[in-house]
Amino acid sequence: MKRINLLLLIAAVAVLTFGFIYKTDRKQSGNAVGTEKGNLAPEIKSKDPDGKDLMLSSLKGKIVLVDFWASWCGPCRMENPNVVAAYTKYKDKKFKGAKGFAIFSVSLDQKKEPWVKAIANDHLSWPDHVCDFKFWYSDAAQLYGVNAIPTNFLIDARGVIIAKALRGEALDQELDKLLAQ
Repeated sequence: MKRINLLLLIAAVAVLTFGFIYKTDRKQSGNAVGTEKGNLAPEIKSKDPDGKDLMLSSLKGKIVLVDFWASWCGPCRMENPNVVAAYTKYKDKKFKGAKGFAIFSVSLDQKKEPWVKAIANDHLSWPDHVCDFKFWYSDAAQLYGVNAIPTNFLIDARGVIIAKALRGEALDQELDKLLAQ
């Protein structure tokens, strides 16, 4: 009986130790999927304006701004010129360990027409725009815990979140830090 208790105790300690080391290692290596800085960004798969599936992971290797917005959102529309300026300034720049800069726009619109019209009117010239027309119940918004827009996540070439909620000058400052010298 004492041997069984001892074996159970050793097994329990081994399991707890391994679990702690594994969890700590995943956090330190950036492998844990989540929405905090240092986490691997969750995958987003949704439809573009033409109904074609787009995936966030298709941009791996680039610095990517995942930008949550909507055509009906006044603050989003006011922030769009800053996002456009950042895209124009950085899309052809060289980054440390990355093959360029891209934006993956996720709209919380409910109807296609105002979404597509806002993309054109605000000159959102990058190719990666998605929307599932579920409003606040958007799959991507739920996955990222988005409960206010505009908001965004800056992701490195490995798919790791390196910054969040960058607006105005803060986006430029963060992108400047990542430029190759």
